[in-house]
Amino acid sequence: MANRFILNETSYHGAGAIKEIVTEFKARGFKKAFVASDPGLIQFGVTAKVTDLLDDAGIAYEIYSNIQPNPTIENVQTGVKAFADAGADMIIAIGGGSSMDTSKAIGIINTNPEFADVRSLEGVAPTKNPCTPIFAVPTTAGTAAEVTINYVITDPENKRKFVCVDAHDIPVIAFVDPDMMNSMPKGLTAATGMDALTHAIEGYITAGAWELSDMFHIKAIQIIARSLRAAVENDPKGREDMALAQYIAGMGFSNVGLGVDHSMAHTLSAYYGMPHGKACATLLPTVMAYNAECTGEKYRDIADAFGVEGAYTMPLEEARAAAVAAVKKLGEDVGIEMSLKDVVPMEDVDALSADALKDACTPGNPKPVTVEDIKAMFLSLMK
Repeated sequence: MANRFILNETSYHGAGAIKEIVTEFKARGFKKAFVASDPGLIQFGVTAKVTDLLDDAGIAYEIYSNIQPNPTIENVQTGVKAFADAGADMIIAIGGGSSMDTSKAIGIINTNPEFADVRSLEGVAPTKNPCTPIFAVPTTAGTAAEVTINYVITDPENKRKFVCVDAHDIPVIAFVDPDMMNSMPKGLTAATGMDALTHAIEGYITAGAWELSDMFHIKAIQIIARSLRAAVENDPKGREDMALAQYIAGMGFSNVGLGVDHSMAHTLSAYYGMPHGKACATLLPTVMAYNAECTGEKYRDIADAFGVEGAYTMPLEEARAAAVAAVKKLGEDVGIEMSLKDVVPMEDVDALSADALKDACTPGNPKPVTVEDIKAMFLSLMK
């Protein structure tokens, strides 16, 4: 079987990367930009770091800000209409996963209007045309949506989030500029950073992993292990390293998939509005422990990436336990509460577990999982 690998056509990295937006916009002959960014980023002047460049260059644009933290079908549908009304020919997505996911769905429907109901995009939709060109500018170091072929939309009517996987939705260019991320508060830096770690670890052990994806994931784990604590303290080098690490993780997991941590996290966000990164982080040590027996020697690599002495000489079970402990310690050190005690009502556990089992990420889990297994993991975090 052939392994497919898809990445951005172009990406820019490092402080000042956003300055290349003007160069690329003009070189590609675009006429007007549709700037998709959430209200908070606009309010606090983050979006203006890009729109000021557009203003100085005389580039026409229109801003769309009807974007929620967990973007909904309505956010997408109003965005599709706004894009058409704007007369734009490309999208500049500025933000975290919410802005990126909304932009991907808008871009896909704009060129594949038969999917205008949005729900039909779930899973691997048979779209025929590449989406409207997207320039992606991440403002968080976690989702890696700027380099993935995935996006997630919330269906509030049915209390669920659905994953869309489409090679046609990847942004043509990513501008990974740590200067766009330095306004993140500690809590968001921690949650998005742990989301990136979850991507790297799940991608490293997922059923679809292979040598090329492993190369990206283990490197991302190494960088996050040494850099996230510093990034949370707003250290410039830590932030720059995390900007790169989350992108590297995205290069891998976009092509090989994730696992049941993300399945469970999607349900927590859909039911309770729990931020995605925080949900992933809370679940990660528990899911790692569940999967340990089906990961071969890979937890040795994870333990070593976290600086555990003797990771390759201690008994395998000890190495696996050390890897889980190191991940949990990092989460605790950056302020993640490893508990769902005050989040999940007992009466929701059965439905929550059943929905997680049906999530698109579940089949990639390295260890087969049942609804009872998922329920047990939820309950272990509710004590």
